[in-house]
Amino acid sequence: MSDLRFTQPVGDAALWDWHYVHNVTIPTHQLSLDDVRDRARRHHLEVAHLGDVLVGSSTVRPPEDDTRTATVIARVLADHRRKGIGDELYARGLFKAWELGAEQIETVVLSSNESGLRFARKQGFVEVERYVLPGETVPWIDMKLAP
Repeated sequence: MSDLRFTQPVGDAALWDWHYVHNVTIPTHQLSLDDVRDRARRHHLEVAHLGDVLVGSSTVRPPEDDTRTATVIARVLADHRRKGIGDELYARGLFKAWELGAEQIETVVLSSNESGLRFARKQGFVEVERYVLPGETVPWIDMKLAP
């Protein structure tokens, strides 16, 4: 996939791409552009394009001092799944997490996202906890990368 390229979103146009992928892949938890700007200050965000076509995004939440645990999340738009894009996003996120000093890796998946759950399990993640955020009805699943 030589036309696959990754960029860290800087500026509203690029943040809008990340925002779009997030809101399409997680319809129960819509973010505003201000929410995305805040996330960009706290986390490492990337967007993925295949040629000129937006295909996915990722988030790496840096490790916290006391747990040394980072969260890696890869999202791929439905029309572009099962083409290796998620693998690339995840590998990049995992590398970034280790680079930031992570000793443990977690992810979080919306329980209704069967494709995302399959992908996480294929990568070696196991379920740790299910919960529903205030005001939502679909459970989230926290998962930990098995040693």
